[in-house]
Amino acid sequence: NLSAASSCSPAAKLATSTSLIKPHSLAPKRMGSLDTNPMAFSALPNDKAAFEPLNPEDVRAYLHKAVDFISDYYTNVESMPVLPNVKPGYLQDELSASPPTYSAPFDVTMKELRTSVVPGMTHWASPNFFAFFPSTNSAAAIAGDLIASAMNTVGFTWQASPAATEMEVLALDWLAQLLRLPTTFMNRTSTGRGTGGGVILGTTSEAMLVTLVAARDAALRRSGSVGVADLPRLTVYAADQTHSTFFKACRLAGFDPANIRSIPTGSETDYGLDPTKLLEIMQADTDAGLVPTYVCATVGTTSSNAVDPVGAVADVAALFNVWVHVDAAYAGSACICPEFRHHLDGVERVDSISMSPHKWLLTCLDCTCLYVRDAHRLSDSLETNPEYLKNDATDSGEVTDLKDMQVGVGRRFRGLKLWMVMRTYGTAKLQEHIRSDVAMAKMFEDFVRADDRFEVVVPRNFALVCFRIKATGAMTEEDADEANRVLMENLNKTGKAYLAHTVVGDRFVLRFAVGSSLQEERHVRSAWDLIKKTTSSIMD
Repeated sequence: NLSAASSCSPAAKLATSTSLIKPHSLAPKRMGSLDTNPMAFSALPNDKAAFEPLNPEDVRAYLHKAVDFISDYYTNVESMPVLPNVKPGYLQDELSASPPTYSAPFDVTMKELRTSVVPGMTHWASPNFFAFFPSTNSAAAIAGDLIASAMNTVGFTWQASPAATEMEVLALDWLAQLLRLPTTFMNRTSTGRGTGGGVILGTTSEAMLVTLVAARDAALRRSGSVGVADLPRLTVYAADQTHSTFFKACRLAGFDPANIRSIPTGSETDYGLDPTKLLEIMQADTDAGLVPTYVCATVGTTSSNAVDPVGAVADVAALFNVWVHVDAAYAGSACICPEFRHHLDGVERVDSISMSPHKWLLTCLDCTCLYVRDAHRLSDSLETNPEYLKNDATDSGEVTDLKDMQVGVGRRFRGLKLWMVMRTYGTAKLQEHIRSDVAMAKMFEDFVRADDRFEVVVPRNFALVCFRIKATGAMTEEDADEANRVLMENLNKTGKAYLAHTVVGDRFVLRFAVGSSLQEERHVRSAWDLIKKTTSSIMD
């Protein structure tokens, strides 16, 4: 009950609990090595009772305490330093390097969470977090994830948990409708089961990997390859602004690193992929006897939120029968709003698209939604059919076995939290959430443009502003790079805000990403005031 410590600071409140176990309630320590292990409690009187890890009363009591902790955390996180002041290895020193031999009351576990774990957290939930991309959350998503964890279903086949598969299919089709994706990407249409479909994966990395494998196998079949003999001829393409995970996934899928084309971008295309360059490179590869196989187009790159022209990229790829994947991990969520949907124009001509509601659609990690236009092209490469998983439902061909659309076999009940978010909040509230973040980002952009010490480096497409102290007077570009680096370091040291950086056009650039679920206009204004004050302190 943190309210009992109302006079304490927010950080102290989390470290305080009236239910913490008192020293005299512990039995005396056993002699020997346990004396030096603070986690090695001696047997309590009830330790001899039957071990019931899912005792209903314990479940109720533990979860009530956990939910109280979560609620208090969200109440107090705003006042906590966004970045922790800890050193590598600190937690092992505080909590012991060895596991305990004997049980301890759950209150002891919660005390250690408050006093040792929370102080070492980078608080992504903080409204003062402006780094990377947001990791959004909501009460509905947390509830969905909690219930899914409690049910602990392993829905590798439809029969293993029909509701888990059906819920995932339904949630994906709902989201596809919000995004106005063509029905060719949906699991179910008005006329019955579709040819396309979707699956919820952990991250964009997995979405890229599985589609790369499917594209690889299709290209090998087209080339008449015996086995993987022609694998060294296959080439893949992406802009140099594409997330680094793409190039990692290419290596994992077996593509020769020499055949991974990173196509340079520049300010003339706002750092988006140039279809003319793509055509030239694909044609040159074809003339050299190589086999263009896969191209990744990004809607909202990590560095600068650049948008590759989906339709134009698809048109070029069609000339070479190349698989087109759209990575809309972050900005895909914005496309539920009609004013942003044009960024996906041409999506009806791509082979796959992925977006991550855990970034900007209030659904906690992990939740990446992958859609493919032809589900069989994916399952043909990923299918497993051991005897112990065979069943009548699968044999009927009327169900989706999601194990055949991912790398692993086992899987979490991810569809529940996504469905609960859409079912609880509705389209209008989700659109309001996106528009509010974009409006705050525009406000910050206006602040930057009004201060002649700064410049906005690339156009703002969504809720990310890329800005920097600009080189003026005797200050060189290199001097400006160093000034921006010092500005970021000093800002982050305050604990009052957290920003990250990137490099755009060979220049060091600060990224200000609006979108944390608790953020309000006042947090953006406070961050800008801090930026101005810190800039003055290093430039005067």
